[in-house]
Amino acid sequence: MFPLRLLRTARRVLPAKSLSTTGQLTDLTVDNEGIATLTLQRAPVNSLNVELLQELTTVLGQVEKDKAKGLVLTSASPSVFSAGLDITEMYNPNVERLTALWTSLQDLWATLYSAPYPTAVAINGHAPAGGCMMALCCEYRTMVSGRYTIGLNETAVGIPVPEWLIGTMCKVISQREAEVALNAGLMFTVEEALKVGLIDETATDKADAIEKSKKFIKRFDKISPIAHSLTKQRFRSDVLQPFAKNREADLNQFKYVVLQPEVQELLGQIIQKLKQKKAAK
Repeated sequence: MFPLRLLRTARRVLPAKSLSTTGQLTDLTVDNEGIATLTLQRAPVNSLNVELLQELTTVLGQVEKDKAKGLVLTSASPSVFSAGLDITEMYNPNVERLTALWTSLQDLWATLYSAPYPTAVAINGHAPAGGCMMALCCEYRTMVSGRYTIGLNETAVGIPVPEWLIGTMCKVISQREAEVALNAGLMFTVEEALKVGLIDETATDKADAIEKSKKFIKRFDKISPIAHSLTKQRFRSDVLQPFAKNREADLNQFKYVVLQPEVQELLGQIIQKLKQKKAAK
């Protein structure tokens, strides 16, 4: 039996004008071909706090509701796509706030990874951790050339990579490449990311990256939306289904690890270094 959610939402029509909206932390626009562009704009580096995570999930729901042809994800920052989870949310945290942080990240991942419409990302800068996560969720990744890096470096800040994120990366690059990178918290240069298949192509600038992302989405103009949605879900179900069963255990493990004294100490050191770097500018 076909999932009712996909059958209800897969049919795409020209989006209503209401699709274009500006929030506090994001900006959503739609072009005259029905392709939505969602821009992260939490200055300075789009760190993912509870509010940004929740706003992104809400906007993705709006894109689905209004039947956009597809979605391009990008950033308003000139050099950072997203710096990942906001470290200050994890340092000496309120437990309720910490819980909200991780459940909001889980919600964003699940919503973007299972989106019934085509998705592409124009990566216009550094994309560590949560930034890389969002890129991996999309079906196509274009990254601006330059001295930028991308990867899941959670272990470098004392956080184990969750199983659902490991599974997401292993759908994009080889399991061997993923295991080496994730265990060591490695970051890939643009050239290295292209070589291992972490990104699909490079771009000269943000405008070029967005244009190439839209070109990918237009591939589906003559493809049945239901066929695309269900086929996409079948490719990703082996990651999505275990996540749905184990998300509470995943949350509990995250909170347990983050609250360990050694992890808190490491996070404090990182925050102090960031403050010193900012003061030196």
